[in-house]
Amino acid sequence: MKETLINWFMVNLGGKVSKEVIIFLISMVPILELRGGLIAAGPALLDVPMWRAIPICVIGNIIPVPFILLLITPIFKWMKGTNLLRPMVEKLESKAMSKSDQIEKYEFWGLVLFVGIPLPGTGAWTGSLIAALLGIRFRKAFPAVMLGILLATVIMTVLSYTILGGIFG
Repeated sequence: MKETLINWFMVNLGGKVSKEVIIFLISMVPILELRGGLIAAGPALLDVPMWRAIPICVIGNIIPVPFILLLITPIFKWMKGTNLLRPMVEKLESKAMSKSDQIEKYEFWGLVLFVGIPLPGTGAWTGSLIAALLGIRFRKAFPAVMLGILLATVIMTVLSYTILGGIFG
């Protein structure tokens, strides 16, 4: 699925906007996030230099985080007040909370690892959503998500620029 979404961005935006804008937008999108941005930026696809791609992808991934941490709970509360949106919100909450065990148990470090280790269903969006739903304070959740993003940056840079770049680049 990630490959399809990355490909969609490259096909539909390629030639219309710069490679940097493409990886920035990919890094902001749930599911793809920084992980998808760095894969797209790597030598196997868009070949954006690593020193340029890293800050672009990190900033793109960070931008949604404060909004999720601070606003998602009141937005979900409002949405659950409507018959049309309630089922969607309950499904999102249920899916996010099904992944919350480690975050709930270890809080700060659990959130860092949840955001930082690139596994399906993890990342800054889901980690921030879970932190907000668990009531973890912004001043604790935001630094944990930031450290997780930095961990994911290291892992995905090695993967994208060394391993995938060596094979496909």
